[in-house]
Amino acid sequence: MNLIDFASSPLSLLPPIVALSLAIITRRVLISLGMGILLGAILLADYSVANAAGYIKTTVSSVFVEDGGLNMWNMSIVGFLLLLGMMTALLTLSGGTRAFAEWAQSRVKSKRGSKLLAAFLGVFIFVDDYFNSLAVGAISRPVTDRFYVSRAKLAYILDSTAAPMCVIMPASSWGAYIMTIIGGILVSHGIEDYSALGAYVRLVPMNFYAIFALLMVFAVAWFGLNIGKMREHEIAASQGRGFDKDQENDSAEAHDLNEELDIRESEKGKVSDLVLPIVFLIVATVASMLYTGGQALEADGKPFALLGAFENTDVGTSLIYGGVVGLVVALFTVVKQGIAAVEIGRTLWIGAKSMFGAILILIFAWTIGSVIGDMKTGSYLSTLAQGNIGTHWLPVILFLLSGLMAFSTGTSWGTFGIMLPIAGDMAGATDLALMLPMLSAVLAGSVFGDHCSPISDTTILSSTGARCNHIDHVATQLPYALSVALVSCIGFIALGFTASVAISFAAASVAFVAVCVALSVISKSKMAAC
Repeated sequence: MNLIDFASSPLSLLPPIVALSLAIITRRVLISLGMGILLGAILLADYSVANAAGYIKTTVSSVFVEDGGLNMWNMSIVGFLLLLGMMTALLTLSGGTRAFAEWAQSRVKSKRGSKLLAAFLGVFIFVDDYFNSLAVGAISRPVTDRFYVSRAKLAYILDSTAAPMCVIMPASSWGAYIMTIIGGILVSHGIEDYSALGAYVRLVPMNFYAIFALLMVFAVAWFGLNIGKMREHEIAASQGRGFDKDQENDSAEAHDLNEELDIRESEKGKVSDLVLPIVFLIVATVASMLYTGGQALEADGKPFALLGAFENTDVGTSLIYGGVVGLVVALFTVVKQGIAAVEIGRTLWIGAKSMFGAILILIFAWTIGSVIGDMKTGSYLSTLAQGNIGTHWLPVILFLLSGLMAFSTGTSWGTFGIMLPIAGDMAGATDLALMLPMLSAVLAGSVFGDHCSPISDTTILSSTGARCNHIDHVATQLPYALSVALVSCIGFIALGFTASVAISFAAASVAFVAVCVALSVISKSKMAAC
């Protein structure tokens, strides 16, 4: 079927705008995404209902089947979600979750401590953002629940440590992907002063959004900066509301997503029953990443290298391997306690079923992602960055444009793929000295837009990891993301005008302190009013 070309048309923005607006207004994620998909299909099919139906069928099928076989990336993420759901349920059945919560409560003495525990775990588990959000959520949720930290606050901590850490760590799935793109840009522009890894390391201190988003998490955890909708959720949590499956304001979709696991907890559980499966999950995932990456290097006739392995790793397959190992260890913890096989089987089904809501939302998000790609929304947005603009303004413009693109498309990786080469070409045509500042602006903006987008898979998985209503997570995270974006804009403006990393970082740091002080004043005044 021939599709209409919207690469140069503002109509390409319509499907994501409709989906995002409806999601925020109605709080019905699936209906909103479905409307965006339907509108995009009708536009692409030139208003032919029959052709639009055929297009939707083909697009949905491509989520599961690609090039005559399974879509291994999508299905591996679905498989990992199911494995993690089953493993989490077994951790509850074994009593490990309860034992860990009691152990942590005896050592973590305050609400602040429980939030800092989640934040530090988010920083240390950086190999992959999906893995980070789900694994840290499973570990932290029992502790934050005990101290009446809202699920929205936990989702914010998960989301704002996962992607920012992944984007500044070379030894992560994100780092490997980004270095691959940067390597091609350096070759195409004949830059030999530094390697792809060298360029990546130089980009880290200029990635203002990632750095200050991480710092904002710790500021929020330490100082209790509760603004906007987050304040309402924290007040409700302090009163013991928002942790059960009968939340008054949850939609049917959110109810399914947040459904608590109706599982009998063993009284014989130990802390090791939770820690061991998680540790094995992490170790097996990292080992699998190195193994699959090493296999790819060997197939290309290259010697094994740590960063090379991460650059060529098969993340999806590695997550499945890690998930299987974690599940097997979790099964061992319940079998050794003599728990009946019928009870174990029932628990496995409950765990898998608990992920169905998140998987359904992901399928819709992947589908609308394909529609937005066919609408060429990213291509249209990228044209907005080209024109007669002063070179010193380019870093901040690229930051904002990349943020808008990631917000509209729901993918930071897709934005990297489109905007990094464009930024490289613009630097090559204007001033090569701005190459790294402009690339860093794209990386920072992509993470910013991804954080704000309701259709982002990482945002969806963060709300899943926290068992938080998805739109509640988006609404409560937005003020913090926008605050850090303001700080980042000041940093990129200073970087564009001075070309000095030290001066721009200092300017952003001053702005960050000012923003935190302002948020603290607002938070205290509003909490006092309540």
